[in-house]
Amino acid sequence: MSKHVVVIGAVALGPKAACRFKRLEPDAKVTMIDQSPRISYGGCGIPYFVSGEVNNIDALQATPYNVVRDPEFFRINKDVDVLTETRAVSIDRAARTVLVEHLRTGEQQTLSYDKLVLALGSRANRPPVEGLDLAGVTAATNLEEAEFIRNSVAAGTVSNAVIVGGGFIGLEMAVALADMWGIGVTVVELTDRLMPGFLSSTLTRMVRHDLEKNGVTVLTGEKVVRLEGEDGAVARVVTDKRTIDAELVIMAAGVSPNTAIAKAAGLDTDPRGALIVNDRMQTSDPDIYSGGDCVTIPNLITGKPGFFPLGSMANRQGRVVGTNLAGGNATFPGAVGSWVVKLFEISACGAGLTIETALREGFDAINVHVEQFDRAHFYPEKTIMSLELVVEKSTRRVLGIQGVSTLGDALTARINAVATLLADKPTIEDISNAEIVYSPPFASAMDILNVAGNVAENILEGRCAVIDPEEFERLWNERASNDTVCFIDTRLIGNSQPLAEKYPGQWNAIPEEEIHDRIAEIPTDRTVVLVCNTGLRAYESQLMLTKLGVTNTVNVQGGMVAMHKIGADI
Repeated sequence: MSKHVVVIGAVALGPKAACRFKRLEPDAKVTMIDQSPRISYGGCGIPYFVSGEVNNIDALQATPYNVVRDPEFFRINKDVDVLTETRAVSIDRAARTVLVEHLRTGEQQTLSYDKLVLALGSRANRPPVEGLDLAGVTAATNLEEAEFIRNSVAAGTVSNAVIVGGGFIGLEMAVALADMWGIGVTVVELTDRLMPGFLSSTLTRMVRHDLEKNGVTVLTGEKVVRLEGEDGAVARVVTDKRTIDAELVIMAAGVSPNTAIAKAAGLDTDPRGALIVNDRMQTSDPDIYSGGDCVTIPNLITGKPGFFPLGSMANRQGRVVGTNLAGGNATFPGAVGSWVVKLFEISACGAGLTIETALREGFDAINVHVEQFDRAHFYPEKTIMSLELVVEKSTRRVLGIQGVSTLGDALTARINAVATLLADKPTIEDISNAEIVYSPPFASAMDILNVAGNVAENILEGRCAVIDPEEFERLWNERASNDTVCFIDTRLIGNSQPLAEKYPGQWNAIPEEEIHDRIAEIPTDRTVVLVCNTGLRAYESQLMLTKLGVTNTVNVQGGMVAMHKIGADI
């Protein structure tokens, strides 16, 4: 008798597992069920459908050959039975059955299984505030919600939108609405910064500056307390600090594992509610597999349980599940947490830990910030990329990498190069000596990634004392009341003189080439803050001063380029 596999959930992991299994055991039977009318779609493409970059929503559900992955596609092309608009009510593990309900008719049916796959996904968090049921309030997690959002703005009924949450989905939706449709967009984030836990404070400032200079209002450290409506539709968002007009509110305050049916069946979950699986993606019941947004897997940096609700992760895990359903022994050891988000003029990308999360996890770590051209400096098409490495001091282990750039492809190439190494505990020497393909249109002979490793080494070896751009901004803003700091611009006079003339006696222009001859002008009784365009000339000036016996210096990481990117008023 052929094996019967039942798959609950048909968006990412479910279809991947079902199709992989059928390729390996073509005579087996697979039944896949999902509550939604549409299945097997790229949910991460929703913001680009809303923006109009993806014109037809069917494209999110189509194969590379433009065939829509509907139930008929799975029946004919994959020999997989699909029940849409069907809800899994309960799981009887002893009897190996799943009770399902057809939502249109209310009819219930019992499906028996030999193996069960729980591709339950996640659900959008709903903060406990009044007014969530008003018309015009939605998440952006499925195709139906995506169509609602786009139809609303296309109809011209939305002048102002509020995004609740400053994570990936929230920011992508903010860009989609403001860039394509030109409506007023406000992002409200409860914590003190956008993308909390994914970027350093400095890089977060760059993201915020990109949004704000393109017309998006960003409110951080602010709590939504209620939504107010008129005639049953949302009209205002009330925070603990203000009232904001809004005809559309998108709830993007994170997601939680959608595991109620699994917990009711007695499967083991973590405190978040995510299913606990082994490296073969088996739950606490070896006949039930799971993956994607509803499971916890090891964080390969910390060694602790992690939660990684990403479509790419679900697809890779789906292949592992499908292999093991067919008697294989595939494993999925965990993840380092790689991500990327496209904004207006910049993209942000990262993998592993930020400096804040590293310190919170107990690592004695430093953060290294580098600004450098992503291609040869003499090549006409180039941009200055921002890149940060997080490094454990004692072991020199690289714990994470994040960056920001106007050229997202160039940025992701650098992040991906390190992301694949992080699980193997690379050191800064591995980054300094990483082999990066070189040709002037693609990279520098000493790539920015290699430079980041070199800078980390210089800091750890004590050759370079640094401060980050935000610390420099603070010191500069306090200059009138702080006589313990001296600011020296080491750039060429053409760059430094305008600021020296604007701030006489405060901004001192001493180019690197003149330091030796003007050493008498550099104080030894105050902290000397050295700044240049990107940090390189300031570092070389620091070395020269050290050789001359002046050791009371700090170098501003990223220099004036970083200050411009965070929107500092200098």
